[in-house]
Amino acid sequence: MVVETSKNREAEKIVEKILASERKVALPDESLAMVKLFGVDVPDYALVKTAEEAVAVSKEIGFPLVLKIASKDVPHKSDIGGVVINVENAQEVERNYHKVLDNLKRVVPEAQIGGVLVQKQLPEATHLIVGGVYDEQFGPAVMFGLGGVFVELFKDVSFRIAPVAETEALEMIKEIKAYPVLSGYRGSKKLDIEQMTKTIINISELITNISTIKEVELNPLFAYEKSVTAVDARIILK
Repeated sequence: MVVETSKNREAEKIVEKILASERKVALPDESLAMVKLFGVDVPDYALVKTAEEAVAVSKEIGFPLVLKIASKDVPHKSDIGGVVINVENAQEVERNYHKVLDNLKRVVPEAQIGGVLVQKQLPEATHLIVGGVYDEQFGPAVMFGLGGVFVELFKDVSFRIAPVAETEALEMIKEIKAYPVLSGYRGSKKLDIEQMTKTIINISELITNISTIKEVELNPLFAYEKSVTAVDARIILK
């Protein structure tokens, strides 16, 4: 049974906004807002609709920044030149705001434009993935593994039926072949396993509690020694 909570109500409001716009795919700011409600750490961000807005929020968030195109029609933004990293000042913000929009219009001219996401850039880290999916046969399930480009390359992931407890989430982490890399193999730095565990539980709770969600994916999830942060989130509704 799903217990009604304030975070559930706030997430449902975001879902209602998406459905009112006749979409099934959440925009990046909507996805980040929902996962943040459920306890996932995310970098500071803002969705903007003009270059002037982009410059204004960039000064509030602070440099360096990442600019990302926001469109329900483009699941892989970097493939179409829709992501720019290492943006260091207001002039670069304005130039790259127009650049990502121009790239989208050139490569996918029919795509709907939701805006541009301005996001604080984090230091490089180990890339992980945490996902949730609603399966018609088994119900909600959660996934963990290596993220970024390694997902399709190595397919090193583990699954559980949701919701999961702390013990199950930790088992998922230890199951993947790359676990030694996460736990400090041969003197390498041990990453924040505790926060990874909490993130799996948080996504498990999201996919279980918000019945309108079909898929949720954090990829990449940046893992450090003392933190885990989702720099990208994607949510698809049923």
